[in-house]
Amino acid sequence: MTEPLALGVLVSGSGSNLQAFLDAIAQTRLNANCKVVVSNRPDVHALARAERALVPTQVIDHKRFKSREEFDAELVHTLRAHGVEWVALAGFMRVLTPTFLDAFADRVVNIHPSLLPAFPGVDAQAQAWEYGVRVTGCTVHFVDIGVDSGPIILQKTVPVGALDTKEDLRQRILEQEHVAFVEALELIAQGRIARQPGSRRIAVTEPGKG
Repeated sequence: MTEPLALGVLVSGSGSNLQAFLDAIAQTRLNANCKVVVSNRPDVHALARAERALVPTQVIDHKRFKSREEFDAELVHTLRAHGVEWVALAGFMRVLTPTFLDAFADRVVNIHPSLLPAFPGVDAQAQAWEYGVRVTGCTVHFVDIGVDSGPIILQKTVPVGALDTKEDLRQRILEQEHVAFVEALELIAQGRIARQPGSRRIAVTEPGKG
């Protein structure tokens, strides 16, 4: 049995993906220990979710810092103080700088509500709906210095119905986000994810192989 994934989660809002992690951990579907949940905004529902699960929380208001780098340095200090080794961005609405990404190199994971590289950036669900695609979905990926440009770990597809509203699509994508993010973190926890040298591709191996 591998050691539990030492996970820190960054949030800015309701925390539904955080809840998916917490539920999966409680049900032993995800071999992880959520060490701390950090929010850049006070009084968001994600903090209440963490507190109910007896997970330590901390608010680090980005408005208190003169630069993104100073804010990121404080994030790094807090996560390291809690023994975090991997970081999941669960609706964290800040662009991270090299100050943060270098500290957790290749160990920061995000989910985006489209099939990247299609529809990066904000409100990807509306972008897909307005473009008229018939299939969209979500992507779990490593975070790099670009916007939604890091190597892809896995994706889930979601069909777009002719009568779907933007909100219909948003909700169906969110349901798949909860599945995909947990699956990706469990692959990491099992040691089955390997970034191929010199490539953007991610290798997924069977336990004990590769």
